[in-house]
Amino acid sequence: MKKVILCAILAAIMALPTAATAAELKKITIGVTPFPAKDIAAVAAKVIEKDGYQLVIKEFTDFIQPNYALQDKSLEANFFQHVPFLENMKREKKLDIVPLVKVHLLPIGIYSNKIKSFDEVKNGAVVAVPNDPTNGFRAYKLLEQVGLLKMKDGELLTARDIVENPKKLKIIELEAPQLPRSLPDTTFSVINMNFAVDAGLNPTTDALALESKDSPYAVVLAVRGEDKDADFAKALSRALNSPEVKKFIENDLAAKGVIPAF
Repeated sequence: MKKVILCAILAAIMALPTAATAAELKKITIGVTPFPAKDIAAVAAKVIEKDGYQLVIKEFTDFIQPNYALQDKSLEANFFQHVPFLENMKREKKLDIVPLVKVHLLPIGIYSNKIKSFDEVKNGAVVAVPNDPTNGFRAYKLLEQVGLLKMKDGELLTARDIVENPKKLKIIELEAPQLPRSLPDTTFSVINMNFAVDAGLNPTTDALALESKDSPYAVVLAVRGEDKDADFAKALSRALNSPEVKKFIENDLAAKGVIPAF
């Protein structure tokens, strides 16, 4: 009887994960922005352990440094941007970075501390929008959607492409992370959802308008071109498109406007 119990105890001990096993996990450092990319990556980190990887999450508070850090190999991957933003930065900065899988959508929105509806917008109202080409384009298209501007046809439009501005809006272009802080000084600001939420805003209750859910700007996982077929890239793609991540987005993030893109 004692022998049977001893064998059972030994078998149980052998089945437990050891420090050596944990140490053998291969590290992947991924760059993310605060919300919701950081939250989603934390769920993926648990999933990817099954494939023998430890996901090290490094947080950035802007849209530029994560691509520089990936290019200079401080990161193995990043997860914060949509494809149009990535393609534009690749052209401008000559980066060798490729998108792998879509993960979620972050609708850009219009927020205000001063008005409750667009009927209250007066002539000469001050409006802040993102100053990068792709998110600026999204902002102008949303302003067009709600009837405040009319834009030329085309892509990556800027303030120079406004053809009708009946309210004579005064438009200020700012770095995306600064937009929530602009609200006390503007009539309204067009803010990326992750920065809005990080500033305590709730897109579903606080936004005067949101980008429609069929927007093409899904946030993607990206790696260097040389790593697009690497085992770690495939494992990370599976983890970020896993049932666990999809359930987390639908159950925990949907109320804040986050939509799964897979």
